[in-house]
Amino acid sequence: MSKIRITKQFSFETGHALYGYDGKCKNVHGHSYKLSVTVIGTPISNTDNVKFGMVIDFGDLKKIVKNEIVDVFDHATVFNKNTPHVELAKELEDRGHNVLLVDYQPTSEMMVIDFANKIKTQLPSHIALHSLKLQETDTSFAEWYASDNNSL
Repeated sequence: MSKIRITKQFSFETGHALYGYDGKCKNVHGHSYKLSVTVIGTPISNTDNVKFGMVIDFGDLKKIVKNEIVDVFDHATVFNKNTPHVELAKELEDRGHNVLLVDYQPTSEMMVIDFANKIKTQLPSHIALHSLKLQETDTSFAEWYASDNNSL
């Protein structure tokens, strides 16, 4: 049977700052991110399966991405925990803000790698993550492809 790609799109608001960067993005700022998640698999052929004809139920994919990414990053401010920004993060946390400390520079490029790793571990064994597209503005995005990373 044919392999089919299924894509679901998500939106979330996240702030970040890029420590050591030489432009405006060194300042705390935010984006209205759009994340497109594409998986690949074969439609279920067992007629007794309630998901007959589906590669994956869109609702199941939504649960995975919401749990791993959207619910974690939405309305959070992300800082690299290996920089002096950790002091700012602590101050914000003490004042009740939602802060995430990550072990990478929180660029779109690094975030999309993190997201791919998180999503891959949650997918059913018969489904593979094909690609991710993380859009931070209408004209700027980072893409991750399994084929570029020997992951398919």
